[in-house]
Amino acid sequence: MVKMNIISFLSLFLSLILSIATTSLNTGLSSSYYDRVCPEALPTIKRVVEDALAQERRMGASVLRLHFHDCFVNGCDASILLDQTSTIDSEKNAGPNANSARGFEVIDKIKDEVDKVCGRHVVSCADILVVAARDSVVGVSKIHLTSF
Repeated sequence: MVKMNIISFLSLFLSLILSIATTSLNTGLSSSYYDRVCPEALPTIKRVVEDALAQERRMGASVLRLHFHDCFVNGCDASILLDQTSTIDSEKNAGPNANSARGFEVIDKIKDEVDKVCGRHVVSCADILVVAARDSVVGVSKIHLTSF
């Protein structure tokens, strides 16, 4: 029962983050933005996340962890996804993330699939990361409920 409460809490927490991120606050943001701009964006993210969870249940926790680690440094901006370059000191290689953060390949696959259905630069990497984290928690909770 405790596990279900934790999963419910995380799902609610991520839904709240997504809601805050997409609620209109006199900034022009809208929770239905992708419904208008690319109706297949959210279903595509969900499908890729579900495929990843079907291959490895632990991936749900890994994707959620990516989201949290992204938010620790200068906000939730998907900067954890940036590769190291001569001008970028990547968060991927930072002490807390090096050889620890995983799931980048799932986010890369989501980005590729979303770009195919929506076009490049329509869905932000930050939005992909938060929606993937939400869908990971929901997906793991569904797997957990059906395994009893």
